[in-house]
Amino acid sequence: MAVFVFEDEFVEQLSPISLARPAYAISCASFRLIDWLHLLGDSVTPISRPYLRELEKRDYPPPPHSAAGKGVLLVNARAAPTVAAYRTLQRLQREGRPGVLLDQGQVAAALLPPEASAPQAGLTSADWPQFAVGQFEGLQLLEGELPLFHFPHDVVRYNLSALNESLEYRLEKGDYLEVADGVFAAAGAKLGEYVVTQTSDGPIILEADASIGPYSFLSGPVFFGRGARVLEHAAIKDAVSIGHTTKIGGEVEASVIEPYTNKQHHGFLGHSYLGSWINLGAGTCNSDLKNTYGEVNMTYDGEKTSTGMQFLGCIIGDYSKSAINTGIFTGKTIGVCSMLYGFVTTNVPSYVNYARLFGQVTELPPEVMVATQRRMFSRRNVTQRPCDIQLIQDMYDLTSESRQLAGDPFSL
Repeated sequence: MAVFVFEDEFVEQLSPISLARPAYAISCASFRLIDWLHLLGDSVTPISRPYLRELEKRDYPPPPHSAAGKGVLLVNARAAPTVAAYRTLQRLQREGRPGVLLDQGQVAAALLPPEASAPQAGLTSADWPQFAVGQFEGLQLLEGELPLFHFPHDVVRYNLSALNESLEYRLEKGDYLEVADGVFAAAGAKLGEYVVTQTSDGPIILEADASIGPYSFLSGPVFFGRGARVLEHAAIKDAVSIGHTTKIGGEVEASVIEPYTNKQHHGFLGHSYLGSWINLGAGTCNSDLKNTYGEVNMTYDGEKTSTGMQFLGCIIGDYSKSAINTGIFTGKTIGVCSMLYGFVTTNVPSYVNYARLFGQVTELPPEVMVATQRRMFSRRNVTQRPCDIQLIQDMYDLTSESRQLAGDPFSL
């Protein structure tokens, strides 16, 4: 069965976390949706935003063994990457009954009837609405649940609820050595001296070559990706999913951290999402609980959104940085490629130097971020490619309107 993973018109609601990656590559509960789709065993073809296509070809190629059988399964790229979602998709494949699965009235997945046309090669999300018109008419509603990410904070929500099951799946399928009670390590992973672990609420998994510094405290469920490095005296606890090639220190609770991000100094990060290539300066902290103990509301594109969550911290887009002792207020969103100084009391658009505490908000040219990207990549022995440079320019162009609507006077 051929699998197509599509970005629909609602993918922009996931900004800024979807700006630098296809929605199917957002990490949550230690997996990405594309990881689960490859496990289905069939070919996987993306239908994504046009500006991501070159990056997509290089960073998310299909596995070499992919081969399509009969039938077409369409999966929304915003589907939460959970074990339950994977089992739902497996069931749709197995039953082979044409129909559509909805989440809050939006198409989460669909199995097309044999006479239907499959998406053509080269189709992008810009073409998706035209293709989708008429494809779902007359299809019966299928039973089952396939929750979608509707807003960025949903990643934090599903990481909390799904991480335990994801780690149990990894333990069932993977090759790990139990190095302490409930602590499982892949080849080359190291647990430092005098590390205290607590696994009564969930396991702790260290992927290959991950390392935990001495005198640290780990409370499961926690996932450390390949080559993740936790510094000494860190406290990582209560549903944390950390991507590969990261450096983590201080206190981290109930958060998702994408690959190549650094939070290596002391400071608190709670109930938050960090994209890739972020660096948080020493002493950077965020709040994840209001003084009133009420539910946290988020503001997206100027509209307040109820989250139903009492604990919710910050959402930070790729390539953004914070200076020392930066304080991020509850429920704030920071765009891509921005620099933070002082107290962050409002949402921060992309490509700005944000220093409202000092009375200054300035725009950051993309050329500065291209040079910064090159220096960061070289520190991790990553080659800066033309598509990486183009991504910086594309994201700058895409976010220009949001900077004008942010309400801060720019000093250019």
